[in-house]
Amino acid sequence: MSVSSEVSAGPETKQKATRKDWIGLAVIALPCLLYSMDLTVLYLAVPQLTADMKPSATQLLWMLDIYGFFVAGCLITMGTLGDRIGRRKVLLFGAAAFGVASVLAAFSTTAEMLIVTRALLGIAAATLAPSTLSLIRNMFLDTRQRTIAISIWATSFSVGGAIGPLIGGIMLEYFWWGSVFLIGVPVMVLLLIVGPKLLPEFRDPNAGRLDILSAGLSIAAVLSIIYAVKLVAVEGASPDALMAIVGGVGLGVGFLRRQTKLADPLIDMTLFRNAAFCAAITTNMLSIFVAFSVFMFMSQYLQLVLGLTPFIAGLWTVPSSIGFVIGSMGAPVLLRFMQPATGIAVGLVMSATGLIIMTGVDSGYGLVALVVGSTCMALGLAPTVTLTTDFIMGIVPPERAGAASGLSETAVEFGGALGIAVLGSFGTAVYRGQMTRSMPSGVPPEAAEAARSTLGAAMSAGHRLPAPLGPDLIEAARHAFTHSLEMIAIICALIATAAAVLVVIAVRRAQPA
Repeated sequence: MSVSSEVSAGPETKQKATRKDWIGLAVIALPCLLYSMDLTVLYLAVPQLTADMKPSATQLLWMLDIYGFFVAGCLITMGTLGDRIGRRKVLLFGAAAFGVASVLAAFSTTAEMLIVTRALLGIAAATLAPSTLSLIRNMFLDTRQRTIAISIWATSFSVGGAIGPLIGGIMLEYFWWGSVFLIGVPVMVLLLIVGPKLLPEFRDPNAGRLDILSAGLSIAAVLSIIYAVKLVAVEGASPDALMAIVGGVGLGVGFLRRQTKLADPLIDMTLFRNAAFCAAITTNMLSIFVAFSVFMFMSQYLQLVLGLTPFIAGLWTVPSSIGFVIGSMGAPVLLRFMQPATGIAVGLVMSATGLIIMTGVDSGYGLVALVVGSTCMALGLAPTVTLTTDFIMGIVPPERAGAASGLSETAVEFGGALGIAVLGSFGTAVYRGQMTRSMPSGVPPEAAEAARSTLGAAMSAGHRLPAPLGPDLIEAARHAFTHSLEMIAIICALIATAAAVLVVIAVRRAQPA
């Protein structure tokens, strides 16, 4: 396979990958590592962001998860665009756009500006994500080599998650919060330099036209539903929330119906007739749903509850990040001893065990419970994501691999974004309820309302109040947040267990294409 030539997707063969293909895989890993970093690096900056911009609870959630929302909403559209104009071309264009948007985010001056620039980052990242797995599927035609390549691909996400908090903690120790966005700019510049020389170009010469209306419907449906979830968490079941959820579901139904009528749909609906494919996609989404939900609360717990500096907090996230790396690289080894469905189920059970351990954060060994539990969870989730992705790519016919990769990555990104939104909103609701019940008497109404919104606001309000009122307020807020983290861990353990049962029932009976 020539690296410099343009190749269209064709039937699968047993052709072995060349040395240039493996070097190209290293280049593909760069954008994966980067946008994984961008999902996690902002967590450590939440306390500084809260103190500097003083965002509302809703604005803070939008800052954290709008990036993932737009990635999820645009993945299928960008993947289809790559099929038409070339996956390498879309990858490099996205790299340039990501670098520019990163600079804009770093120098945002208001909460609204940061939300908008994070949205632009999500759109740019959506051009990167589908290109990578699609290129791997075309470059590595041998089944065993493809499993190894996908393991390396998944590991790049884990490495990004590992070094994101660590590098972010160092940056926050010496610079302002916006510096965390500048970390990825040199990586994207490197990709733009070496990508044209090392990556092959792939496109589908028979691809149909891009349906703009379908793309708009998919993005609008996702954002409407997530917005409704946020409104319910902050305001309760209000008329606005009901309108948003009804509108989002209506748009989603319209999108799916349109796909069944188009000659060139964004989603190949026939893939969902395969029960094992659906189970694998769902398991993939739930795994990321669990991971991002927990790590969003974990970073705030380390800094605001335990009082650690950003750098030290980043160091305590390294064990779980290493667990992701080991788990991802160990996935091919598991396949030597067990079937894919069994390996996936074992990983999910291990994840549930780690989450149960994390419910001990309110004990005298809170830090130990958090680190041990999160590491155990990571060791289980990493091979789960790798094996489900490889399973998805192997169970569909080769001619549908492009559609399958787009759906797989969409499920991953949507799972992460939805996890932050749904369980982030749920955790906020639990925190608000707990603070309402345990608010110390004598706290001024304005300070009490601020303390009920976010833990960071409670800390700021507590530092402005005299003793013993201020310390009592801070202690109550820390206890409320810890309680919400425990509830999140319990829910995630139940989700992981349910996913394991789903895999055992549906995936183990599947036959590859």
